[in-house]
Amino acid sequence: MDAAGLRGEHAPGVGAAGTRAGPKRNAPNEKWSMDFVAVRLLDGRWFRVLTVVDQCARECLLLLADSSLTGQKVALALSQVIAQRGAPASITVDNGTEFASKAMDVWAYQYGVQLDFIRPGRPTENGYIESFNGRLRDECLNVEVFFTLADVREKLERWRQDYNQVRPHSALGDHPPETFAAGWKDTATPRPEPSPDGPRKPAAGNSLEILT
Repeated sequence: MDAAGLRGEHAPGVGAAGTRAGPKRNAPNEKWSMDFVAVRLLDGRWFRVLTVVDQCARECLLLLADSSLTGQKVALALSQVIAQRGAPASITVDNGTEFASKAMDVWAYQYGVQLDFIRPGRPTENGYIESFNGRLRDECLNVEVFFTLADVREKLERWRQDYNQVRPHSALGDHPPETFAAGWKDTATPRPEPSPDGPRKPAAGNSLEILT
């Protein structure tokens, strides 16, 4: 399979989140969603936050804040998350230049991850991340005063931990995301190993060399 196939471009509509995500709940870590939100520091400078959420467990996997977030930076950040928890089968994204970049093409092929692009102008097709971003704005971004990027990162991580570990979620039986995910793992049956003919995951350090 080539890189384009992993971007959901092999058939019209197949890569759209509206036809893939659906209301059916899969297992944790099978499908992620990601997006960006833009915010200002106190001095007026803009920064962006990359948000990544597990569609099943609603767990916030990453909040990456920086003044500039390129496709390369996104790919490297996702690689770090995967090193801790493994790769998902797919990630639902919009058609932004960062997600459609060559760096993300290479990254998706390396890890065997399907990038499911929603249709242009249809943010509701990525409803998991839209809902999460709204909560993030209401509870953190629109409430806190951010002085520096270091201050942003500290406050975002504190909020992320509270969201994942403490905050009950109605869609999860009023359990916090991490509690729900841990309970699922305790009761889940082992999944078969992926086919050896599928895309290979890179050895440690190789992805950084290819993406730079």
